[in-house]
Amino acid sequence: MDHATDHEHGEGGHVVSVRLLATILGVLLVLTVATVAVTYVDLGMFNLFIALVIALVKATLVGLYFMHLRWDRPFNAIVLVTSLLMVVLFIGLTLMDTKAYQPDIIPGYSPDLTR
Repeated sequence: MDHATDHEHGEGGHVVSVRLLATILGVLLVLTVATVAVTYVDLGMFNLFIALVIALVKATLVGLYFMHLRWDRPFNAIVLVTSLLMVVLFIGLTLMDTKAYQPDIIPGYSPDLTR
């Protein structure tokens, strides 16, 4: 296949403007600051979920824009987002389960609830 035929069938690369990439980079940096800021606020169990959601959004932005999945077949973007959602779900459920057994992990570390 020659070069002209590649472009006719839409198989060539996609050129992304520097402005768009800089905007996505700025959003990623803001989300990174938000992730760190969440650690300073005590929201109980919600700290974990907020951090996981921010990580999900960041991973989605990287996949869609820096890996050019936004301009690929929509199915690939759907598979990416669904996979990331499943990872967040599995990690969240696992960490919730370990939180329930936290007093048993380090003997003598749990608070005395008999008072």
